[in-house]
Amino acid sequence: MPPGAAAQPTRLDSLVDHGESVALGIKQLSKAFHASNGRVVQALDKVSFCVRHGRVSGLIGPDSAGKTTLMRLAAGLLLADSGSVTVLGKDAGTESLQVQGSIGYMPQRFGLYEDLTVQENLDLYADLQGVALADRGDRYRELLQMAGLEAFTRRLAGKLSGGMKQKLGLACSLVRQPALLLLDEPTVGVDPLSRRELWAIVNRLVRNQQTTVLLSTAYLDEAERCDDIFLLHDGQLLDQGDPKILRDRLQGRIFSVTAEHLSKRSLHAQLSQAPDVVDAVIQGEQVRLVMAVATPPSLAVLLPGIGNARISAVPPRYEDSFIALLKGQPHPDGLDSPDGPDNAAPAPAAEPDARPPTTTQNAASIIEVDQLERSFGSFHAVRKVSFAVASGEVFGLLGANGAGKTTTFRMLCGLLPASGGSLRVAGVDLRHAPAAARARIGYMSQKFSLYGHLSVGENLRFFSSAYGLSRQRAEQRMRWAMSEFALAPLAATASGDLSLGYKQRLALACALMHEPDILFLDEPTSGVDPLARREFWQRINTLAEQGVTIMVTTHFMEEAEYCDRLAIMVAGEILTIGTPSAIKRQARSEALPDPSMEDAFIGLIEAHSRAESQTEPGS
Repeated sequence: MPPGAAAQPTRLDSLVDHGESVALGIKQLSKAFHASNGRVVQALDKVSFCVRHGRVSGLIGPDSAGKTTLMRLAAGLLLADSGSVTVLGKDAGTESLQVQGSIGYMPQRFGLYEDLTVQENLDLYADLQGVALADRGDRYRELLQMAGLEAFTRRLAGKLSGGMKQKLGLACSLVRQPALLLLDEPTVGVDPLSRRELWAIVNRLVRNQQTTVLLSTAYLDEAERCDDIFLLHDGQLLDQGDPKILRDRLQGRIFSVTAEHLSKRSLHAQLSQAPDVVDAVIQGEQVRLVMAVATPPSLAVLLPGIGNARISAVPPRYEDSFIALLKGQPHPDGLDSPDGPDNAAPAPAAEPDARPPTTTQNAASIIEVDQLERSFGSFHAVRKVSFAVASGEVFGLLGANGAGKTTTFRMLCGLLPASGGSLRVAGVDLRHAPAAARARIGYMSQKFSLYGHLSVGENLRFFSSAYGLSRQRAEQRMRWAMSEFALAPLAATASGDLSLGYKQRLALACALMHEPDILFLDEPTSGVDPLARREFWQRINTLAEQGVTIMVTTHFMEEAEYCDRLAIMVAGEILTIGTPSAIKRQARSEALPDPSMEDAFIGLIEAHSRAESQTEPGS
């Protein structure tokens, strides 16, 4: 199928003719919602496809594409306006109770009861799903072993790490063995190690119990693990098929570029604007390009006047196909949904009074952490952490869920007092003058922390006031934010009604209202689609080039490549610090001569765990 062509739905009768059974059939499915301002939002528009039995199928697409609406229709939780949903031979519209009795469904925010233990949550869901007492013992043991939660049955769900909560949520949805399992972004917000563990569970279900799985995901490397994928965009089916086939149609269009005399951010900025470049992303010290045509590009055209640059062809991946196809689509105007799209034009130029560009070389440290500690009772969340961040540097803090990243962030922002050690931010001792330091800091938390009942404009005005801006300066910065982040059409929209991508834009705008010297970003792109992540990092790279210091945590290992240096935390301690390239070199082996950042992250943490287990008493 040529890029940009409409997807042809797989006919259900065709599958039946070939002896293939259909677990989920979607036929001409449409669903609209009425927004609070009276507009009609077309979430799905005549979508048709089918999910074959005993396979893992992926549902992907940008924010507000209709993925969650489709999942809820398939689970019998919504009624379609037109078309049909057939689940295991039953009509989800007229036989919703029967459908719900034969499937497992894990929504994005699975309803764990955090004041109940792991065991009590399992018991509750077994009661809700009508599982007989006599059948529970063996099922519980199987699920707890599969999820690695055998030792945690008495722990409160609220005390589990993010990855463990996701695995418990999956176990609860499987208390009664389903023939079809619907998973709505099950790996969002969890670390790469936990993602691999969740995928191992899914693959065992399909292999050993012939469970059919439909999952939506924001991670396109996960899409490559699926047997089939379905790409939704603006409520319509845009593409479908085997991800390997869809990936390979971009053969000859993917290249890697390096330039000795340009920083990776400057190289990325220039290549992003070069002719026929569809996509450009930073990978280590290189920039990966997706070209519009399968013809080797000329460096003289891509980087005019730049010497010592090199270009080489590299194999495609599915994400390249996804981005090429989505960027070929017309952008909604921002008013077609209550959320608006999560794609925008490149960030406009900085204001005239913006900081001049700086580099991190020989720059003084603007963040200094020495033997930092934080305890909660007898639990040591952060243990003797030490590092320094140079002015204008992009510094990444990585780690598994529960490693201490967010606790460290909150201490650096003056939101949480340290139990020991010292920390200085912008020359201010945070243990003695946190308010003075906060005036120099912008903070964007991993969960949307603005005021959902206030409009976009009201949130911007509130944060301008909170940061002490004069009325004239506040008005100037509000105009800047509305223009820079394309928020003007949504100025009167309640922020709680925005899409995830627009919530992210608004949160970043609020964090930048007072033009901070340092920007703390705690998992800022969790759950947003690849297009929104690219837009976000384009803005961050521009800020870094202007001299703003960036400190970020992320579970997207490819985002870690944008950082100048990284620190990986394990159990509250720093495991290693270095450039992305140096950290990948640490994980290099004969079996893995060219590890990805995710390979390096998982390999280093697993090696540390093995070393720790060998030194434990009695090991």
